[in-house]
Amino acid sequence: MLRLVFAAIFGTTGFLLGQEAYVRLFSIHAAGQTLQLALLVGSPIVGAVIGVMIVPAAQMLFETELVQVERAVDRLAPGELVGGAIGLVTGLVIAFLIKSILFEFVAFAGPTGGYIAIALYLVLSVFAAFLGARVGAKQRVAISRIATAAPAGGGGEPKVLDTSVIIDGRILDIVRSGFLDGPLLLPRFVLRELQLIADSADPLRRTRGRRGLEVLGTLQKTVSIEIVERDPEGIAEVDAKLVRLAQERGAKLVTNDYNLNRVAHVEGVGVLNINELANAVKPVLLPGEELRVAVIREGREPHQGVGYLDDGTMIVIENGRRLIGETVEVAVTSALQTNAGRMIFARPKQRV
Repeated sequence: MLRLVFAAIFGTTGFLLGQEAYVRLFSIHAAGQTLQLALLVGSPIVGAVIGVMIVPAAQMLFETELVQVERAVDRLAPGELVGGAIGLVTGLVIAFLIKSILFEFVAFAGPTGGYIAIALYLVLSVFAAFLGARVGAKQRVAISRIATAAPAGGGGEPKVLDTSVIIDGRILDIVRSGFLDGPLLLPRFVLRELQLIADSADPLRRTRGRRGLEVLGTLQKTVSIEIVERDPEGIAEVDAKLVRLAQERGAKLVTNDYNLNRVAHVEGVGVLNINELANAVKPVLLPGEELRVAVIREGREPHQGVGYLDDGTMIVIENGRRLIGETVEVAVTSALQTNAGRMIFARPKQRV
């Protein structure tokens, strides 16, 4: 189809150029009527044939450049494409508005001035288009946020998954419970990092990587996950790439990495921290409430014993060192919230 279109364009162009060549060159120098008739018929035909012969080379050049442009576009984020398109149109509109002023200033020179005005207009249009596209592409973050701020049929903001939250595995239960809405985005570089961890020589890292791949496979059966091919250039660290991708897509980061959480907040990216969620949904224990807990080890102080609830909350038991290995009833005295989680202080109902 492309070759037929090119053949029609180049053939028609060659035909018209052949006619123009006859009018301007051959008809003046040709003396005989027979020769003039031959040139009148032959010039357009020769021009059309030459135009059709150029088609394969033109098509090859066109397809080569098309592939290069397609690769360049694939490296751009959606926000960059939208910003570049808006800037391009704006630049062309500005150039069109300036065109009338150019023609007024140069028209006094006659036909030559008109040609100069056309040349200046073309140069100005190309300059304004490139400038508008470059400036618009730099506004990718703001445009992507505006686009995602509008209500969409899919519902919810997109969420970018981190490597640590996939290996952790709790994301699977959260998705199944329906508390995490919106599309889930998995960058290709995160998937590569998971594969590297799963192929590690360290048995512990290899086990963690394989667990992450299993969780990811189960997660794909539960909810739709979009594999994002975008890999920001010039950035080596995976955390920095995640932050940039979240900015470009107007998405939130889902992670349990403390350092990534802090960096994302500095960059203005919303974060859904699994550890913070786990701490938020733990039951609130008020002073005076009674619990039954197994004392499994000694605490930091010589007289303390330590136990754990089913959700992992640490219970520090006053005078509980002598109760190690026993399951006792305790009464809550106070609670302490730390970055690592919640810590409960208690004392045995019957002092030893």
